[in-house]
Amino acid sequence: MVPEDQIRRHVTRRALLARGSVGLGAIALSTLLGREERSLASSSVGLPDLPHFAPKARRVIYLLQNGAPSHVDLFDYKPMLERMHGQQIPDSVVGGKRFSTMTGTQTERPCLQAIARLRQHGESGATVSDFLPHTASIVDKLCFIKSMHTTQVNHAPAITYFLTGDERPGRPSMGAWLSYGLGTENEDLPTFVAMTSRDKEASCGQIFYDYYWGSGFLPTVHQGVKFRGSGDPVLYLSDPPGMARSHRRAMLSDLRALNELHLQEMGDPETATRIAQYEMAYRMQASVPELTDLSTETAATLEMYGPDVTTKGSYAYNCLIARRLAERGCRFIQLMHAGWDQHRNLNTQLEIQCRDTDAPSAALVKDLEQRGLLDDTLVIWGGEFGRTPFLQGKISETQSWGRDHHPYAFTIWMAGGGIKPGITYGESDEFGFNVVRDGVTVHDFQATILHLLGIDHERLTYRFQGRRFRLTDVGGRVITPILA
Repeated sequence: MVPEDQIRRHVTRRALLARGSVGLGAIALSTLLGREERSLASSSVGLPDLPHFAPKARRVIYLLQNGAPSHVDLFDYKPMLERMHGQQIPDSVVGGKRFSTMTGTQTERPCLQAIARLRQHGESGATVSDFLPHTASIVDKLCFIKSMHTTQVNHAPAITYFLTGDERPGRPSMGAWLSYGLGTENEDLPTFVAMTSRDKEASCGQIFYDYYWGSGFLPTVHQGVKFRGSGDPVLYLSDPPGMARSHRRAMLSDLRALNELHLQEMGDPETATRIAQYEMAYRMQASVPELTDLSTETAATLEMYGPDVTTKGSYAYNCLIARRLAERGCRFIQLMHAGWDQHRNLNTQLEIQCRDTDAPSAALVKDLEQRGLLDDTLVIWGGEFGRTPFLQGKISETQSWGRDHHPYAFTIWMAGGGIKPGITYGESDEFGFNVVRDGVTVHDFQATILHLLGIDHERLTYRFQGRRFRLTDVGGRVITPILA
């Protein structure tokens, strides 16, 4: 028997259906794309009906502060906490709410005032901690949302909820959705890039899971490309010793031809992804070294980002690379910085964490504005929840003061990309415990981001396991008062 005939005899029903549907679709898409270099699953081509309306933003930089910054210490000034410092927070405020295991059984919950002074700044009068002087200097460019709330009380589910719209791993992350829907503006760099950093003291045990930038059930060509903090930004990007670029091109062309034969035979979309990623890696051999060459930056720019800006893997370095990615057309840049989980070291670690992240965050906003990029770049700063207005532990043990996880009210800020500057939206109660005005859910937050990018969040869907999924699941509303 001819080997090809023998293979066909053992094709499963599932493989046959896949071959009939995906294979024909891949061939049709290949014809539409035209260019030889462009793969059958290229993320450069978005959906034909997107954007749904004129976008305000073309790209997103998400500065996700893992571990949850304390809103009552940094942004949400509450005189009541000063007046009741050391006194039990009223049961009527706590109301049987759920907390993490660190304070879930703690009966004494003394109010804890902000550990540094909060002052009003700018024409907007926004309150910012003395720990964040650089952020304080740009408050009139920012929109503070002080009424964020979430359903999750532990780190990984809460981060997953913000990034994917569901607390369970397996859904596409926001960057993957945008890659799928809008494609890229630069075929030489990934559509979606993720970078991670952590506090120098390693005081926080947060783990960066790969699914935070995963594609879930979307084709894997849309997953985020993680830039490493040491060595080559992407593994295996450099050619082996003795391998000329022309030889690499010839090898990839032959490999592509073999993969396309397999794709036509089996119709597996992951083969299309493999073709696309090999081609992307080849182009990145030239684009990434140029991207990470900071010699073209002025001394004033480097100074603005702070002393760690040339240290690979630092938050400051990642912020500068984020700006360079943005000006080169990267669609979604996800920076994740761990170290905000101050359960027992609030009096020492919070100031250190602010010092490491304050200048780079503010510099990114100012740098984008100076280059004319802020108007169409949406910058987001915030954690997965806030910290409790009451103390974790005992008021007498000053050196081990801390705050537990708090999902019921917390603060984030946004800038650029169609966001109204110099405003504060929403309000928490006099303890900073519950939302009392203009609450914003995680799905509201996601719906607003998509809206700024010209996407109706109810119409960006993907059929999987018999139903159409979307980033905002079955909820979400656009927060129109914060739109410019």
